[in-house]
Amino acid sequence: MSRKLAQMISSLLRAPDDITAKAAHENFPVASRLLPRDIRSQLMAIYAFARLTDDIGDETEGDRLALLDWLDDELTLASEGHAIHPAFQRLTPVIQDLNLSLQPFRSLIEANRVDQLVTRYSTFDDLVDYCMLSAAPIGHLVLAVFKVSSVQRIEWSDKVCIGLQLVEHLQDVGEDARRGRIYLPLEDLEEFHCSQGDLLCPSASDALRDLIAMETVRCRELLAAGSPLASALPFRARIAVAGFVAGGVAAVESIEHANYDVLSVHCRPSKRGVTEQMARRFTAATFQKSVA
Repeated sequence: MSRKLAQMISSLLRAPDDITAKAAHENFPVASRLLPRDIRSQLMAIYAFARLTDDIGDETEGDRLALLDWLDDELTLASEGHAIHPAFQRLTPVIQDLNLSLQPFRSLIEANRVDQLVTRYSTFDDLVDYCMLSAAPIGHLVLAVFKVSSVQRIEWSDKVCIGLQLVEHLQDVGEDARRGRIYLPLEDLEEFHCSQGDLLCPSASDALRDLIAMETVRCRELLAAGSPLASALPFRARIAVAGFVAGGVAAVESIEHANYDVLSVHCRPSKRGVTEQMARRFTAATFQKSVA
């Protein structure tokens, strides 16, 4: 290990653990207080890993690929009970108690490796393939925490998670562009006559707003898979999924309320909006389950 990499790792180990504060800024409730403490703890441990991985991939100065390799090694150590980073130490009992596969975690690391190398996506299908690395594994892990995984539920979960990821991309169009990344498919930019430079403007052009409007429709269609998924789940898992979907839909609505100007407006869902959506979706899923 180089001296510089050792210094970077040391800095990560000394960084304050503000994971609860970070979770509060997500579109959706990471671990609803309506859930039992043990499940909330497991979900927060998974979130801490995902947040640390994304922070390294997005913000850390220096050799991010080397740090991501270090995270991969830490993951192995966490599964064995020998991790040194607090986030991985927190993850150890979750992996061991639930006998979790390490593959979803490794997929999240790989997504951040991709971010260091790929900054544009030609087609929507290309972007979906990326989301299968960057978002879908979270859904797999959530289903595993509740012990409700099945082929059909994973298929629905993948759509929900892709929808949630795409909403975040829409919210962060300007921020991502300033980092040199564009998650709007290039074929869509061309179709709507938007240049990549348009994403750096103070406000969205009419053409960009039309493009964002089209993308929100895609998000809604993907998030719609949350209805059959939630109705197919037992009570506690239904709460979690209803919360995730509610956050995504409320985020879409915040973009719609801004008239799709994601450049000049900070489009974030309100807590009230998420709570109302969550109650509505949980009730609908429970009714559908009782009717079935």
